[in-house]
Amino acid sequence: MKAAIFHGAGKPLAIETVPDPTPGPGDLVLKVEACGICGSDLHAAEIHEPGAMPPLPAGTVMGHEFSGEIVAVGSDMESRWKIGERVTAMPLIGCGKCLACLSGKGLRCKSCKGIGLGAAAGAYAEYIRVGAYESFRLPEQVDWHAGAMVEPLAVGLHAVNVAKLQPGESVLVIGAGPIGLAVAAWCRFFGARNVIVSDLVKARLDLAADFGATGCIEASREDVVSRANQLAGALPGVVFDCVGVPGSQQMAMQYAPVDGRVVVVGVCMKLDQTLPIIAIGKELQVNYVLAYHHQDFAFTVQMIASGRINPLPMLSGTVSFDDFPTAFEALKASKQECKVMLHPV
Repeated sequence: MKAAIFHGAGKPLAIETVPDPTPGPGDLVLKVEACGICGSDLHAAEIHEPGAMPPLPAGTVMGHEFSGEIVAVGSDMESRWKIGERVTAMPLIGCGKCLACLSGKGLRCKSCKGIGLGAAAGAYAEYIRVGAYESFRLPEQVDWHAGAMVEPLAVGLHAVNVAKLQPGESVLVIGAGPIGLAVAAWCRFFGARNVIVSDLVKARLDLAADFGATGCIEASREDVVSRANQLAGALPGVVFDCVGVPGSQQMAMQYAPVDGRVVVVGVCMKLDQTLPIIAIGKELQVNYVLAYHHQDFAFTVQMIASGRINPLPMLSGTVSFDDFPTAFEALKASKQECKVMLHPV
């Protein structure tokens, strides 16, 4: 099969032929129909400074936001899954039997293998092996593109759950990328009174209204604190850092009011530092979130199918393998696009 291979930081992805995956007893193999390019992949493929995240292994096939059709079923799963079913999956393979897996926290499984970041091959490929326990059927109402967006939407859902958002609260979302838009959508879904989204790039802010934003702040030319005060009548009590770059966590603390809550969603892969006295002086509650639980994926699929959450306005464009390496490199510099997807045709 064809796959986009990572050979090292600073080198473009290479489209090569690699062996087709085969399912283990508890696995499925999918023909990939769509796979989104995630900011985490772009950062993982960069040169990392000493002491930061370990480098991505050469030979890695990335891609963890995907949907596809089952083409092979593991021997233990033949009574539960059928060839031809449409699915998405959490990008991890757990044992499916331990307490962590059974409680929906597969990332905590001792045998967990992450998909797309080195341990197991990802979906920048024609086919992918996934865990059957971590897979979800896609209703007819959920097309391939929406199915591939379940993953980032589930990240946003988990973040809002961790924030313990209450109806009527006001929130400030820093960053209008896919994760920030997902957070905004779920905040509005769960009854936030004011959902204010801040970003440096106007093109991204233009999408925010489609995802529940009641107000937007173009941070490159507006003072975020004073404008948020104006839009919400007071500083929003919950601030989500959906940027994940050095300094964004500190920024969220500065924007938050006394007794506010800061939720760090963006994955910063570089060394960062904060000035703790800012958070201490305000007695802030700071929460970090990692990915999602099984229940978040299931709920997201249901809400997309019912039409209550629509991720499709995020889609900026699609590319084939022929154009994929160039598109991937371009996204490292461009912030205009929201979500670009690979169609491995």
